[in-house]
Amino acid sequence: MGLKQSYAIIGTGALGGLYGGLLARGGFDVHFLANSDANHIALKGLQVETPLGDFHLPNVNVYSDIAKMPACDVTIVALKSTLNHLLPAILPVTTRGGGKVLVLQNGLDVEADSARVVGEDRVLGGCCFLCSNKVGPGHIRHLDYGRIVFGEYSSDPYGKPAPGITERAQQIEAELREAGIDAEATDDLLLTRWKKLMWNIPFNGLSVALDASTQEIMEHGDSLALAEAIIREVHTAAVGLDVAVPESWIQKQIDATKKMVPYDASMRLDYRFGRPMELDAIFSNAIEAASSAGIAMPLVGMMLKQLKFLNSRNLKGSD
Repeated sequence: MGLKQSYAIIGTGALGGLYGGLLARGGFDVHFLANSDANHIALKGLQVETPLGDFHLPNVNVYSDIAKMPACDVTIVALKSTLNHLLPAILPVTTRGGGKVLVLQNGLDVEADSARVVGEDRVLGGCCFLCSNKVGPGHIRHLDYGRIVFGEYSSDPYGKPAPGITERAQQIEAELREAGIDAEATDDLLLTRWKKLMWNIPFNGLSVALDASTQEIMEHGDSLALAEAIIREVHTAAVGLDVAVPESWIQKQIDATKKMVPYDASMRLDYRFGRPMELDAIFSNAIEAASSAGIAMPLVGMMLKQLKFLNSRNLKGSD
């Protein structure tokens, strides 16, 4: 496999702080781009609480200025997709040696923004099945799950066969696993994205619309029935687009959420803290993809309208 690759972590939050921290703990050369807590991390290090074993990294390569970051072999995009307008200033710096980009963001076709900057042939994408929160400056609390499923990105996934599991994907998979991360390379990123949408759309959306944790949604008969109806609608859209999500995945999502520790979905936290919600990446892109094939998503569309109203009012209130 050769020498260990170097990693740039763009966004040191619940996701980037956890996975980047695990890579750094595992002896990899890791460089973090942080925002408000960059100085804190530089002085105090990175604290990670995780079922994998709590740890503290006292010396972290952390930057608040992208111009000071080195070129890395792999750049992990762990920003919210609402911040993708920053990527044209970031990615040319960290990938200037020809490095690859691994986009770990929620939603559908979120890799397109990175591909426009560095080229489609240098981009991979992945989904994180993860319960993790940033609870303070340089402080990550990982609660449950943690799997990454990732693969090669294609801007035309419905029109041509998936590219297969490449050698570079295999190397990233091996290195993530060496760091203690549950990682799996896939030959079908599109399938993975739609599987994750079957969780993200109902539970991120309902967490805001109902102002409820995942546990509260699962414990009330009406909210559970609504979540299941939305999951089924997303599944119907995926199948209509010839994305072969097994029907068993519907119940699997429900069962996994029932077993999950009480958790505030990321969209609910964004709403609570007055941050923009990832409505385009998670909702609009799925609705548009389905519509292009003549498939309606009325429940998802109705929830998107409600969330757009809440998002607009919330952002005005935080000005």
